Amino acid sequence: MDFDFSPFFNKYEALLAVVDATFDRIKKEYPHGVTCTLKCADCCHAIFDLSLVEALYINHQFNRRFQGKAREQILEKANRADRKAFQIKKKAAKDREAGKAETEILVELAAERIRCPLLNEKKTCDLYPFRPVTCRLYGLPTAIGGISHTCGRSGFYEGKVYPTVNLETVHRKLFALSAEIAQALQTRYPKLHEMLVPLSMALLTDYDAQYLGVGTDTSEENKEGRKG
Repeated sequence: MDFDFSPFFNKYEALLAVVDATFDRIKKEYPHGVTCTLKCADCCHAIFDLSLVEALYINHQFNRRFQGKAREQILEKANRADRKAFQIKKKAAKDREAGKAETEILVELAAERIRCPLLNEKKTCDLYPFRPVTCRLYGLPTAIGGISHTCGRSGFYEGKVYPTVNLETVHRKLFALSAEIAQALQTRYPKLHEMLVPLSMALLTDYDAQYLGVGTDTSEENKEGRKG
């Protein structure tokens, strides 16, 4: 698709720089708390979704860097991860409909494990310089919706006060950037900027004009809808 995402990617990378600086600062202040090491890979099994700007960015970097067999292998891993994520989310939706408490569902989701398709056999990330925000903050104390969380392998303990990253603040900035993209695209999908997808789906998706709702919709389904 003939659309220049680079101005938005530049803003996103500026946000990543702030996130990285935050991680480095807390790691320096609490060296015994931040225990991240090369090939730990605990964060590479966490379940989380990407905002529109993150999904477009990771898709762009993946398409630039991988071709042939290496690309096919990662996409196959993405397919497996995506199927597992779908089953886990389907169960969570059923639990929600059945009246299970939201906090209980979130705790159960946090305990689930899905291997990231970008985690290679050497236990390193195939797109490490371009990894999402969640990956960059993993290992620090974080909070969202009033619920705090930190990596189980960290040296941060309950009952003590530590610098905590408010994920809601970060997410608002990601959604704002996503909204800018949707507005610039002039998409016919009013909720495109609210889209959240697993990293596996971001790798698998073809973010073409039809997917993003750009230009004239010539699909038969929408033709029929307009006739009605």
